[in-house]
Amino acid sequence: MIPIKNYILLFAFVYTTWTSFAQDELPLEQVNEIDKIAEIENIELRNLLYTEINSNPTWKGLIAKNLMSIGIVDLSVEGDYKYAGINDDHMMYAASLPKIAILLAAMDAIDKGELEYTKEIKKDLRLMISKSNNQASTRMIDRLGYEKIEAVLRSPQNMFYDEEEGGGLWVGKRYAAGGKRNPEPMKGLSHAATAKQVCRFYYQLAMGNLVSTESSEEMLAILKDPALHHKFVNTLDKIAPNATVYRKSGSWKNWHADSALVWGPKRKYIIVALIDNAFGEQIIRDLVMPVEKILKKSRSLSKGKTKK
Repeated sequence: MIPIKNYILLFAFVYTTWTSFAQDELPLEQVNEIDKIAEIENIELRNLLYTEINSNPTWKGLIAKNLMSIGIVDLSVEGDYKYAGINDDHMMYAASLPKIAILLAAMDAIDKGELEYTKEIKKDLRLMISKSNNQASTRMIDRLGYEKIEAVLRSPQNMFYDEEEGGGLWVGKRYAAGGKRNPEPMKGLSHAATAKQVCRFYYQLAMGNLVSTESSEEMLAILKDPALHHKFVNTLDKIAPNATVYRKSGSWKNWHADSALVWGPKRKYIIVALIDNAFGEQIIRDLVMPVEKILKKSRSLSKGKTKK
C-alpha cells in the first residue's frame, strides 16, 4: 500500500507543475492594471542596448543617420517588465509589418459586430500574417476601410498612432497597384511604424489587453508559427528551436522590418527592428544574439541588486 504522504507529494508536484504551466501561457491575464510601456522604460537596459549596438560600426552609423531603430521588451520576470529602444519614436516605412494594424482593426470590428468572423476572413487573416499575402491583406483593407483602421489605431484605448509620440502604426494603402491612398499626416507614409509602437502592440497583446482577452488569444494564434523563416526567425530557428514565435515582418526595396514576441523556457521577450539599408535583412538576423546577450546581462545585474 502506497503511504498517503507519497500521494500528497505527488499532488503537490502536479499542482505546482500545472500552475507553472498555466502562468506560462499567453496571454498573461493580470488582475492589476497593465503598465504603459513608458512606465517600464529601463535606463540600465537602454544603456546596455546603446553600448552593444554602437560597438558595431555599421549599426552605429545607421543609428546616427536615423536609418535604423530598435525596441526590446524583457518579459522574463513577472511584474518586472523592462523596455528599451533606440530611435524608437522615429517613424519609418515598414512595408508589410503594419499588417498587424489590419489584424487589430479586424478583431475590433468582429468584437463590435461590424464584421462577421467567417472561415473566409479567418483564412485571409492567417494568409496576411503568416505568409504576408498581399491579396489577402488588400481584401481585408477593402472590407474594413481606411477610416475604420485609422479610428482603431487612434482610439484612446490603443493610441498606436499619435503625432505627439512621433506617429506610429499606419496602413493607408492597399497592398496592390491600384486604389485610393490615405497616407499618415506627418510624413505621408502609406505603411508606417515606429519601434516603440510595435513593441506596445506586442506588449499589450501578451497581456491580453487588445480588444478583449478572447480577441488577444485569437490574434496570438494567427501570429504564431510564421510560415516565412527569414530575418529574426532565421536566427531563432537555430538558437531557440523550442521557443514559440509570434511574428510579422516586412520588406520592400531597401526597407526591412521585423517584429517578434519570443516565448520559450529560457527566453521571453519582444524584439522590433526597422532598417533602411540594402543589407537590412542580414542585419536583422544578426541582431538577435546581441539582444539576447543584453537581456541576459540585464537580468544578471538585477539579480545582483536584489541579493544586496
